[in-house]
Amino acid sequence: MELIYLYHSGFALAGSGFTLVFDYFEDSEGPDSGILHSELLQRDGRFYVLASHFHADHFSREVLKWREQRPDIVYLFSKDILRRRRAGKDEAIFLKKGDTYADECLAVRAFGSTDVGVSFLVEVGGKKIFHAGDLNNWHWMDESSEAEWRGYEKNFLHELADLRSYTSGLDLAMFPVDPRLGREYMRGARQFVEQVKTAVFVPMHFDEAYAEAAAFRSVAEANGGKMIVLARRGQRELLFE
Repeated sequence: MELIYLYHSGFALAGSGFTLVFDYFEDSEGPDSGILHSELLQRDGRFYVLASHFHADHFSREVLKWREQRPDIVYLFSKDILRRRRAGKDEAIFLKKGDTYADECLAVRAFGSTDVGVSFLVEVGGKKIFHAGDLNNWHWMDESSEAEWRGYEKNFLHELADLRSYTSGLDLAMFPVDPRLGREYMRGARQFVEQVKTAVFVPMHFDEAYAEAAAFRSVAEANGGKMIVLARRGQRELLFE
C-alpha cells in the first residue's frame, strides 16, 4: 500500500484493487490539481471517499462531482455532514460513532471525536488503518484554566479508551500534531501512541508547520513505532507490500 499526502488532514491510500481518500479539501498541488486528479481518480479497483466531519478543512463538496468520472465511487461521510446540509441523504452513506460499513473489500468502523464528527478505523488488505479526523486532546492549556483543559483532556482520554477497547494495535495512524495548541502541542499524539500500539504514525493537521510536526518522531519511536516525516504536499510513501 502506498500513502500519499495531499494536504492538512487529507491523504490517499492506494492498494491492490482499491483507493481510499481521507478528509479531502485540496489536492497535492492546489484546490483542484495534483496527484488525485491526474492519477488516482483513474486507478483501477474500488474507490472510497471518507470525510470525518463538515469543517471546510476536512470536507469539500467537490468530491461529489467525482462520481461523474467514477460511477462506482463509495462515499462514507460523518452524519454531521448530512445534518449541516453539506450533502444530501442520497449522496453518501452516513456514519455516526459506533456505526459500521463493510463490503467485500474493506470494513469501516466510526469512532468518536473531541470536536465534531467521527474518526475512522478501516480494515483493508489485512491492515488496520486509523484516521483521527479532529480527534485530539484539544487542551489549549496556555489559554484555559486548569479545570477547563483537564476537562478537554478527560473527554479525549474517554474516546481513546473506546478505541483501545476495540483494538490494541494499529498498522497505520494519521493523527493531529497541531502547533497552534502551544507548548504542549504533542500531548494528545503522545497519549495516543502510549495507549494504542501504532506501527506507523503519520502527523497531520499542521498546515505548513513541517518542522514542528517532524519533532514528534522521537516520541513515536520511543513508543515502538515508526513515523513518516512529511516534508511536502504530494509526498508518497510505500508502507506495506
